[in-house]
This record gives sequence, structure tokens and C-alpha cells, in this order.
Amino acid sequence: MSDAESKPEKKAVKKPVKKVAKKAAEPATMSVADDCAVAFHYKLAEVNKAGEVGPWLESSSAEQPLWYLHGHGNVISGLEAAMEDKTVGDKISITLTPEQAYGERQSNSFQRVPIKHLRLTSAQKKLAPGMVVGVQTNQGVISALIVKAGRFNVDIDTNHPFAGRTLHYEVEIVGVRAANAEEIEHRHVHAPGAHHHH
Repeated sequence: MSDAESKPEKKAVKKPVKKVAKKAAEPATMSVADDCAVAFHYKLAEVNKAGEVGPWLESSSAEQPLWYLHGHGNVISGLEAAMEDKTVGDKISITLTPEQAYGERQSNSFQRVPIKHLRLTSAQKKLAPGMVVGVQTNQGVISALIVKAGRFNVDIDTNHPFAGRTLHYEVEIVGVRAANAEEIEHRHVHAPGAHHHH
């Protein structure tokens, strides 16, 4: 009886597999647009006042591209605009001003918070100035820089670490697909390496 039951299942599974195989060629020609899930590799460097690109500060890992939902502010505005209409295999080299990236530094972004509001990784046992930590806020967890560490409180700078800096990106688009309804509703991609912070 169980053999008879499993045979129709196998047939039912085979048909959609063929359709998927046909569709697999389509995403390669799909352009980045609103409500697309986009995977990309990137390298990031700072551009100094003389316009020279410095050493790489950040990059995605070779095996794990970053995913984001296009058109929902999941990545900085200048980068999102540069990726519009691009397809898999396209490479972008772009320099962004602070306004296009993480904004200018705000002088009123310094505050004292109780250590209990920090979201620390297992490696962050001893707090020290210069360390970037997660801080629990009403809007969710934000990144902040420790300026001074006390026993019960820390003084933090909630400017993004790259605020006020001109940034140079080298980007390669490695995946574009239509986002599903749940991803659009949640306003971010459900995938390993998904990027849904500003």
C-alpha cells in the first residue's frame, strides 16, 4: 500500500521540477527592481580628503553573499540606487558621499546607557573605548561605539561607525529573484546572509 501511495507522489514531484529547471534560466536576465531579492558581494574602503581610496575596511565572504530586498531601504540609498536595473554578473565601482551613505556625524548622538541595555557577543567580555556594540532601543538593536566604559554604564556614540565618511564600494551582483509575499510583508529577505539593517 505504501509503495502505491509513494508512486503518485513521485510523479507529482517530477512535473514541477521540470518547470523549475526551465525557470532557472530566467533569473539571470532579471533586472534589479523594487521587491526583488538581490544577492551581492562587496568590498568597502574609505576615500580620503585627497580622493584616494584607502585599504579595504569590510568585505563579504567568498561563500556567503549578502541578500537584501530592493526598494525597502535595506541598504544605504546610494548603493541601492546604483544597483537599480543591474543583472547577475554586473559589477559596480562607486564612490558615495556621506549623504548617499551613512549621513553626516551628529554631535548630539552621544549618550550614557546602562550596560544591561547592551547586546553583547560572547567575545565582548571586557568593554573598552573603540568597541562597537549592539544597543537595545525602542526601534530595535542599533550599533554604537563605546566612548567611555564604566562599571554600570557606558558612554556611547550612536553615529554609524562610517558616518561622515566618503566610501568606495566594489560590488558584484550574484543573484536576483522576485521576493515572495512574506519577504515583502516583513520588508527583508529570508536567506542566509540577509541584510536588513540600515
